[in-house]
Amino acid sequence: MSLQLDLKTMLTTLIIGNLFTAVLITAYWRHHKQQVGIRSFFNAKVLQAAAWLILLLRGGSPDPLTLALVNTALFVGYALEVVSILQTQRLQKEKDLRYFTTLTILNVTAYLLVLLFHNREDLRIAFTSLGLAAGIVIPGSRMVRKKTASALSCIMGYLYLGIVVILVLRGVLAFFFDALFSYFHASTGNQALMLVGQYLIMISTNTGFLLLMKEQADQALLHMANYDDLTGALNRRTFIARTNDHLRTLARKKRPVSLLLFDIDEFKSINDTFGHDVGDRALVELTARIQRHLGAEDLLARYGGDEFVILLPDRDEEASTAIAEQLRHIAEQAGIPGTSRPYTISIGVLTVIPDDSTQLEVLYSTCDKALYQAKRRGKNGVARGYIDARPSHA
Repeated sequence: MSLQLDLKTMLTTLIIGNLFTAVLITAYWRHHKQQVGIRSFFNAKVLQAAAWLILLLRGGSPDPLTLALVNTALFVGYALEVVSILQTQRLQKEKDLRYFTTLTILNVTAYLLVLLFHNREDLRIAFTSLGLAAGIVIPGSRMVRKKTASALSCIMGYLYLGIVVILVLRGVLAFFFDALFSYFHASTGNQALMLVGQYLIMISTNTGFLLLMKEQADQALLHMANYDDLTGALNRRTFIARTNDHLRTLARKKRPVSLLLFDIDEFKSINDTFGHDVGDRALVELTARIQRHLGAEDLLARYGGDEFVILLPDRDEEASTAIAEQLRHIAEQAGIPGTSRPYTISIGVLTVIPDDSTQLEVLYSTCDKALYQAKRRGKNGVARGYIDARPSHA
């Protein structure tokens, strides 16, 4: 009697936990519909709750019909959960959907064949454990190997790998040593261990997924706060903050820094002739082309309209002039999107060895004057400015 009560209590807890997670996801989903993976995880939780509900309504009976329904729902539910994790972490590959669909079909088919032709508990446990492990190992391994993974993502990855180890160990013990860790085995200790373990896994994975969703949303907000929404370059506020950090560092090291300021020549005529949409596409494509030719420490920002600024830490006059000329040629080769018409850019360049009194506003103003000088010379050129007001020259 006490065993049956414990089983019902734990099954009820598993049902409530999965349904509660589904409710939380529904509330979160309303305001974050653009986030991938939520629908798959929601469906996974509903299926997992349905599996435990079937087992509860059947009184915990291990008859073939109950086992077929429960394990089919769990196989599909865990496959959806794995896919949702891959989608959330942007780790999904092109062939993953086909792999998990095939794996789920094979798992369900193999399990049903065991039920029909050789219904032994050790075989059921082995097939179920190893089949689930074959799916869960994918997100676990990819999450821990991801170079840009957060601490939370790594922890979740190791958690999934830990579950894989437990599942493989359970399957091997059942198949080769007749050690049955089962929900239905006569051993009260084994049954309790399985149910408590399932409960802890549910709490960990459900909580982890919700935290990953929150982390993804926070990263999106941080990106919106730091980057221009059209071109993906840094926005003015973030550029100023990061540049001031560089200036302080370079001032201590007494190392040079260069500033490039440029815009597209006759950009207004591009908008007037081809439309603002084409003008926007030109800005996006030019930003992408230039970004590919900058170093990891270089900063590219959109200051406003078609005006961009680049900070080149530790670059002297010779290096910055070469980079400016390279960017000018990149713009010449870009062309107006959808047309054969080229466009050009003009660039103002400034190089200084900063000190404690160096101010970005002064650097920008001097560079802006150099850009104006390049425009006066006929555009599509590079002009250098100097803080000490020496004459500008290309």
